[in-house]
Amino acid sequence: MAGKASSTLPESISEGGTLLRDGLIWAIFCRPGHEPVELERDVVTQRLLTGAFPPELANTDGWAWFHFDIVHTLSRTQIESIPSLPEEVRQVLTNLERSIRLDSEDETVFGALPAFDDTTTDDDRNVSTWRFALEPDLLITTRRHPIPALGVVFHELRRGLVPRSPANLVDRALLEFADTLRRDFARLDDQLDRAEDVLLMLDRDTDLGRMSGLLGLVRRRSTELRRVLAPVDRIFKDEEMELPEWAEDDLRDRSHRQVHAALDDLLALQDRARSLQDELTSNQAEETNHRLYIVSVGTTLMLPATFVTGFFGMNTGGMFLTDGSWGTVEAGCLCFAIMFGTWLLLKFTRLL
Repeated sequence: MAGKASSTLPESISEGGTLLRDGLIWAIFCRPGHEPVELERDVVTQRLLTGAFPPELANTDGWAWFHFDIVHTLSRTQIESIPSLPEEVRQVLTNLERSIRLDSEDETVFGALPAFDDTTTDDDRNVSTWRFALEPDLLITTRRHPIPALGVVFHELRRGLVPRSPANLVDRALLEFADTLRRDFARLDDQLDRAEDVLLMLDRDTDLGRMSGLLGLVRRRSTELRRVLAPVDRIFKDEEMELPEWAEDDLRDRSHRQVHAALDDLLALQDRARSLQDELTSNQAEETNHRLYIVSVGTTLMLPATFVTGFFGMNTGGMFLTDGSWGTVEAGCLCFAIMFGTWLLLKFTRLL
């Protein structure tokens, strides 16, 4: 016998925690209706090299989940030497790029899917990728950064929520990603609510520049999320992609529904942000036009007075109003009279 499964899982196993052994974060065997058990190293090695579990595990209806950190050189070397996996699958599992894909070869489903990495705040949370190879009795996952969604799925297994197939784990991780997206959407929607309230109660003290910055943050974040979701939605809608029958239901149907629903919510959020941006732009243009209107009216009213002062400033002989002692007052009154006459003319022609 190549090895045995221990009856309990150590408390130290958690996504983002200390690696257990040479880049292998956890290796567990699951059976519906039973608590998962941790597999010892020789059992993991036997399954990866021979493609089969020991008899006491192979004769059950269970399946295993091996989770690797491919930053660790030994884990990449081990994955690249798995003879039971096709070469393309091994390359996907050890690839360090962030491209999204989903494909199948024979009875193996493999690909790379998005997830949020393990950052502290919602605003700083970045989108990362995790990779998987899926067989009827085995799920191999790899990642470079801690993926909280996989940690959530793992802890659900520890609580006894064991699905009938490892394909359900991939679907559950996508569901957790979609739920996190919706929480982000709700936060962005709250920011749009505040912006909309300010725009509806617009007054002279409203800082439209700050509102523009807020809407810009929402639109930038929603655009980043759309660039992640849209490729996943296209992958699941690809009619030429043929998945094995045992994975078709859990991956293509259920996962596509939840990803497509999240994408619909995101598009609705982007439409609302775009509408508020258009309204803000209109308000900014209206405020700018109002200020230019005031400047134009002031300039128009002062133009005749400027002409009068320029006329009296000419150094020529015979200038009237130079003989009396009230010449300056009389010239000033003339300026104001012409300004008043100009104002009346603008009102009469409805230019004011």
